[in-house]
This record gives sequence, structure tokens and C-alpha cells, in this order.
Amino acid sequence: MSITLAGCSSDNDQSSSSNSSSSASTIVTSSQSSHHDTTKHEKKNEKKSSKHVNDSSKDLSKLNYKNNTSAVINVNGNHSNLKASDWKYNHVVYANLDSLNRTSAGNTAYLESRNVANDSLRTEQTVQPTGWHQKFVNRDAIINRGHEIAYSLSKGISVSGKYNPSLQSGDQNNLKNLFTQTAFSNQKLQTIYESKVRNALRDGKKVIFQVVPVFRGSELMARGVHLQALSTDGSLNFNVYIFNVQPGISFNYSDGTSKIDNSVTVPTPADAPSFNDHRSYGNSYDGNRSNYRRSYTHHYVRDAVIAGAVHHAIRRHYARKYTPRYHYYHRPYTYHRHYYRHYRF
Repeated sequence: MSITLAGCSSDNDQSSSSNSSSSASTIVTSSQSSHHDTTKHEKKNEKKSSKHVNDSSKDLSKLNYKNNTSAVINVNGNHSNLKASDWKYNHVVYANLDSLNRTSAGNTAYLESRNVANDSLRTEQTVQPTGWHQKFVNRDAIINRGHEIAYSLSKGISVSGKYNPSLQSGDQNNLKNLFTQTAFSNQKLQTIYESKVRNALRDGKKVIFQVVPVFRGSELMARGVHLQALSTDGSLNFNVYIFNVQPGISFNYSDGTSKIDNSVTVPTPADAPSFNDHRSYGNSYDGNRSNYRRSYTHHYVRDAVIAGAVHHAIRRHYARKYTPRYHYYHRPYTYHRHYYRHYRF
């Protein structure tokens, strides 16, 4: 596996490489199989998934982020090591936690269009992955409960990894699918690649998506996350490593604690989603409060649920900035019962 080292260094300031790449097949397979075949394929895929994970994590864990360089690097020339022929049926291989309760083995999903989930069914998350030490800077959370297989890509998948049509939401409080991830890594970087997978699924493609949090030694907070995806027709194909970094914050990855450090600078990619531009996301108030809420929910709820206090603060901020009614009902020293009954954000 070759690694493109743009914006990173290893402990020895040398790049790491190995020869484990494989060409992507374009075999389209059927999603129908018997229960006996399902069990057999699940065991085979789980074994293959573990091999891919171990080969890549050993090298990637040695890399260090360099300030003011891209936090995303290409692995194997941005070509996946996955095999399209491994897609047999719709399921997710959730690996067991390691001896330190970390999700270091990574998860592999075999997805199709029915797995695209609706954000409206989200519930509050309570799981605290290893290295979880939440902190707020300027009222913004600096870490998220990062999903390996995103909520929006896991509709109908049970905690055992099997598809169940009665389950309408995506994966949420699953210990085997969450790790401590910086808000920047999750919301500005990983979401770019999750969107690529989501768009492919909406186009009716079948996709293999593998996500591996990468830990160094016995550290409790991941140094980064390795993402690979391949559609069975070969039209979607990427292989990247994302550093688990946050602008203005330095982390002690051994336990996840952090401190403010303005010397940490991380550029935002041009294709990163914007959570601040109301013009791009249609959040101007049109007189219909329900439309405002729908627009807000669709564009501001990310695949990792941010702490409730921050979520509320963001909502209040946009209501204050873009809602005419807010200014009228929040004049100094004036109490308006009508506002609190009908226009609370």
C-alpha cells in the first residue's frame, strides 16, 4: 500500500509503504441470498476486512500532522484496496472492541440505496468512547461522537450488523461504531467522503465502505481515520486518511485531554460543507416557522450529534441573526408571552 505523504510526516520523518494494493473488480452481484449463505459470507467478509485494517493501520499510525497543510492524504493513490466482488448482501461487519475498549479494528459496510437514513429520526447519543473529554471553545464543542459507518448510511442496520426492514433509523448508540473524533475532522472532512457514498447509493449503486479509526500504540484517542469506498461498478473509488485534528486545539492522544493552542492551524478544504452561510443553505426566515425548522434540521444536523447545549446555541444564533420576529420580540426589558408560546427556537 503506497501512501501519499502530502502534509504529514512519520515518527522517523520518512514515508511508510507496503505492497498490498489490489485492483478494483467491477463485478455486480445480487443482494439476494439464503440465511445459510448469509452466515457463510459474513464470516468470510469479516476475515477479509480485518486483514485490510491491520495492513493499513500499522503504517498510518506513525504519521504526524504538520501545521497548515492538508489534513487529508491519499492512500494507495486514492484507490481502494477493497474488492467489488466481496459485495454479496446488505449488511455491516461491526468489529469487536479491542482490549482497551477501542474501535481499532474498524467496520466494513456493504450498502445499497435502502440504507440512506432520515435525519429526523435521530435521538440523543450518550455513549462515551475512549478518550472522551468534551470541551467548549467559544461555545462550540471541539469533539464529536464520530461514527465509523455514518448514521445517514445505516438505515435498517441492527447492532448485530444485519439488515432489518422494521428499523427506520440509522445507527446511533452503538459502542462498536463510535470513536472520539474532533468536530473539524468529522464535520469538515469525513462528511465530504460520506456524501460521496450517500450520492452513489441514491443513484442506485451498491457500495463497500470501510472506516478504521487509527490509534498509535495504547493511546485512547485516534490519531486519524482511514476511509475506503468502492462501488460494484467502479464509479466510486477512494482511499484516504484523515488526521484527527482541530484548529486552535492540541490533544494529548494518550487520554484525549486537550488545551487551547493557537499555533495549530488546519486549512479547510474548498469542498467542505459550510454551516454558517444561510444563503447557501436556505435558512432565511420566510414567515413560516416550520419551513425554517425543516431547513435548519436538514442542513445543520451532522452525522455525529453535537452536544445539546451547542446545538441550542447555534439555533438561537441563526434565529437572532435572520429572523425578523426575533428582533421584535426581544427588545430590551420587554416580555412578550406570544413569542414564548409560538416562536421559541
